[in-house]
Amino acid sequence: MTSPVIVTGAAGFIGMHTAERLLARGETVIGVDNFTPYYDPALKEARSAKLGAHQGFTLERLDIADHDAFDALVRRSGAKRIIHLAAQAGVRYSIDNPFAYERSNLAGHLSILEAARNNEIEHLVYASSSSVYGDRPLNGEGFKETDPTVSPVSLYAATKRSCELLSQSYAHLYGFPQTGLRFFTVYGPWGRPDMAYFKFSEMIARGEAIEVYGEGKMARDFTYIDDIIDGVIGVFDAPPAKGAHEIYNIGDSQPVGLMDMIASLENALGVTADKIMRPMQPGDVTATYADISRLKAKTGYKPKVMLDEGLKLYARWWREYRGEKG
Repeated sequence: MTSPVIVTGAAGFIGMHTAERLLARGETVIGVDNFTPYYDPALKEARSAKLGAHQGFTLERLDIADHDAFDALVRRSGAKRIIHLAAQAGVRYSIDNPFAYERSNLAGHLSILEAARNNEIEHLVYASSSSVYGDRPLNGEGFKETDPTVSPVSLYAATKRSCELLSQSYAHLYGFPQTGLRFFTVYGPWGRPDMAYFKFSEMIARGEAIEVYGEGKMARDFTYIDDIIDGVIGVFDAPPAKGAHEIYNIGDSQPVGLMDMIASLENALGVTADKIMRPMQPGDVTATYADISRLKAKTGYKPKVMLDEGLKLYARWWREYRGEKG
């Protein structure tokens, strides 16, 4: 019998979908989450309930930054594989709440690394972010893993790059394999309410004008959640050599302008939104664009869901979820 998989941030967007995919193939999953109220905890509770319907899933409500508690969980569970997705997300939130990032992202990641070292973890997969590349113009080529990552424009980005460096040092010192994934703008059903497409949906439903930052000139490499999970599971099943630390971009590799995304969302919702154009906000980046050639070579990763289709799938879920909430 294989050991269970620990998934941190299991009540989060990517965490829930990752845990579901593992459960569907017969894995035993221990989900860890502290249900922070960064956004409506009711959505996290609903995700958790969805996972709880699966045989083989258990939930541990704890803060990963509480190292003693997390280390004890790993020890008693016998887990040898961890997918670490828990983090304090959001660029703008970091402006006013910097210490939330210090605890969840820095202390939390260090806690995971120490538990991995103490308990002979065989593979640690963790979430990084495309934000580590800083604010760069599109030049016709995607951001490569070998590109410089020394100019973060937000505290969130700085913590994510710091996590990568911590992992590099622990892989070198203690030998357990690690894989970091730089996520590029993930969207889809059960998504985060602070993301633009979700916020726009809510504002439109309330009859409010949407605020379009960067005068609508920004572009993002929108990546549908099912494609993201293909990549997560792909690297999870192909650990690097002992002592190695690998980093991969995971995105769609087809950046879309913000106004084009809004047009697709309007089409999916069947409405036209009133728009208020706003300037760039502190910490925002102009564009993201993933070069996914390394991940494709490693796992055969190939995004399948185009933005128009993905937003229609999201809109269908969003209507159902809003109906359930009344």
